[in-house]
Amino acid sequence: MHELCLRHGEDLLAAVLIPLAVDGLIGVASMSILLANRYGSRGGLLAWGLLVGGSLASLGANVAVAEPSLIGRIIAAWPSLALIGSYELLMSQIRRCAGEQPEAEDLPALDADPVTAVDADLEEQQDDGEKDADLSAEQDGNARTLQREAWRWAQQIRAEDGDLPTGVAIARAFARSPRWGRLVKKAGLAGELG
Repeated sequence: MHELCLRHGEDLLAAVLIPLAVDGLIGVASMSILLANRYGSRGGLLAWGLLVGGSLASLGANVAVAEPSLIGRIIAAWPSLALIGSYELLMSQIRRCAGEQPEAEDLPALDADPVTAVDADLEEQQDDGEKDADLSAEQDGNARTLQREAWRWAQQIRAEDGDLPTGVAIARAFARSPRWGRLVKKAGLAGELG
C-alpha cells in the first residue's frame, strides 16, 4: 500500500500513514466485533462493513502493485490474506477463552418469572444498602453468570414433554437479543454452562 500511494503522487508522510490507517481499521473493527460477541450481539453493520472494507483495501493494494502475472499477484495477496486469517483465528481463540471463566458460586434457584425475581432483587438491594448493590453490579458485569442463570431458568420451565424454551423466549425473559438467547441454549445443550 505504501508503494501504491507513492506511485499515485502521495507524499511520503501520507504513504506511511495510509497503510497504518487501513491495518488499524481492520484491528479496531475486529476488536469491536469481539466485544459485541462477548455481550451476545453480532457487532453491527458498521463494524462488519469497516472490517470487510479495510481487508479488501489491503488486499487490493497488494495485488495492484504486484508483478502482472498470476503467480506474482498470488504472492502479493498472500500476506494480506495471512494477516486477516491469523487475526481472525486469534480472535476466535480469545472468544473461546473468554467463555471459559472459572465456575461461579452456585446460584439460587430461579423463579419461573424472571421479572418477579429482578423486582425482588431490586427491593433487597434497597433494603440491604451499598454492599449488596456492589455485589449486584459485579454479577451484572459477569456475562457468563447471566448466561448460566438463563440456562437454569430455561431448564426450570421445560415443557411437560421435556422441550426447552426457544432461544428467543430465553432472550425475552432476560431482555437480551434473540441471538444471545440462541447462544445460551446452544452452550447449555453443549454442557458449557454447567
